[in-house]
Amino acid sequence: MLTLWSRGRAIAQTLGGVLFVALFGVFVLQVVSRFVFDRPLPWTDELAVVLYVWIILWACATMVPTREHVMFDLIWQEASPRVRRWMAIAGHMLIGGLCLWALPACWDYVWFMSREATPVLDIPFSLVFFPFVMLLISLVVRAVMGVRQAWRGEGLQDADAGEGQS
Repeated sequence: MLTLWSRGRAIAQTLGGVLFVALFGVFVLQVVSRFVFDRPLPWTDELAVVLYVWIILWACATMVPTREHVMFDLIWQEASPRVRRWMAIAGHMLIGGLCLWALPACWDYVWFMSREATPVLDIPFSLVFFPFVMLLISLVVRAVMGVRQAWRGEGLQDADAGEGQS
């Protein structure tokens, strides 16, 4: 299981890197064509926006560990381990529940948007917005794992101790 998890993580990070390199390449091409050759390419603007959306949502869904997300932990640091446990369970259930609740409507919207496409490259909007569905699924899975960890009493250290949940 651990090797499968490690391989999946490596694939996710590789794809994130490839997306970033593609965005950088499109950006450089856009700047060179616009300012050096005075011939702007309209497709580069569109592709850069699509790649940016994908990079942000893909990274948040697959690459950024939970402990690296923004958190407000003033109360957490002062709470006892027992209270932290219930705070973690409640927080994970809230986030996971809201994402699970939103998932069908978001999927319907993404599916609905397959009839529309970007103006220049004709990329279906369902493909553009699909990473948001992946993000919601990822948050639900992370919430289930977080509830399980909190129930076992794992991952309840201070955020600055460096041993948070992943």
